[in-house]
Amino acid sequence: MLNKTKTRPHLAESCIAGKIKKVFLSLFLVMISSSMTFAQLQLNGAGATFPYVIYMKWFDEYKKETGIQFNYQSIGSGGGIRQIIEGTVDFGASDGPMSDQQLKEALQKRGTEILHIPTVMGAVVVSYNLPGVGKGLNLDGSVLADIFLGKITKWNDKRIKAMNPNKNLPDRYIVVAHRSDGSGTTYIFTDYLSKVSKTWETKVGRGTSVSWPVGLGGKGNEGVAGLIKQTEGSIGYVELAYAVQNNIFYASMKNRAGNFIEPTFNSVTAAAEGASKNMPKDLRVSITNAEGKNSYPISGFTWLLIYKDMKDASKATAMVKFLNWAMEKGQSFATSLYYAPLPKEVVKLCKSKIAVITSGGKKINLK
Repeated sequence: MLNKTKTRPHLAESCIAGKIKKVFLSLFLVMISSSMTFAQLQLNGAGATFPYVIYMKWFDEYKKETGIQFNYQSIGSGGGIRQIIEGTVDFGASDGPMSDQQLKEALQKRGTEILHIPTVMGAVVVSYNLPGVGKGLNLDGSVLADIFLGKITKWNDKRIKAMNPNKNLPDRYIVVAHRSDGSGTTYIFTDYLSKVSKTWETKVGRGTSVSWPVGLGGKGNEGVAGLIKQTEGSIGYVELAYAVQNNIFYASMKNRAGNFIEPTFNSVTAAAEGASKNMPKDLRVSITNAEGKNSYPISGFTWLLIYKDMKDASKATAMVKFLNWAMEKGQSFATSLYYAPLPKEVVKLCKSKIAVITSGGKKINLK
């Protein structure tokens, strides 16, 4: 009896220790499971081809740091807007802001507002394929509009020659290349043409998709770049990175100050300087044909389209963390990929907008 009595405390201690181990093991497994779930999380998006190059870099770098995966389809801004309205993606992307009507439709269908978060800025360049002419072609908005209207049909037209006295321009027909899909790049380009040509504004107008008077259509920036590269005598518009990657020459454009400006990071930033000081609350703004002697006239922001209230709390948290990362570390990748980083004033505005994102009406806990 004495021996049995002496062993009971040891048995009790053993049982308690076992229970404690089980509790800690359970907590450990819950933490591991939660961590694995977050690490395996995937956010699906679609839209603009304009920022595709930098978005792929961002998504790859962010996955390395966090394990969060992004599946992004570069189907054009028009497609991105449609999918965010229909709720088939977690986020959209566009180089042209959504219209008031589109925002109203999204609110009716999704039950929440769509936020526009600028990510980087870029230049839409006027690229051409003219063997023997080389780089350094000069153009202005009026001539460019008339080329795309089909009014100027040959490269040795007197108006083009007047701006390029040192160029041996050929007596050959101009082949116009444009986007065939809904495109924010098209929005930036046609927004510019509408500002510099009353005829263009009246007959064609601005939009992610327009009724082109002349030309061949290519899908995506890559499609238009391919058309230009393969077709001698062609002219078209693409985002700067696509022109550089495909070794296609692009023109210097005459700006509002009367200067021929090459598209560079500095000239795009110059175009944004005025806009950054007068950004509207919803961050939808155009910077084409901007004032300033060094401003490149066909510049634009590109936006991520984000649901203000996201249903999935895990995705909402991941999205907010990524957007803050994009505003900070993400900007450092811009210039090496031929984009211009956001001005500091715009970054501050973006962070304020990101802070209003919720899930189920509740503020996102970033701790």
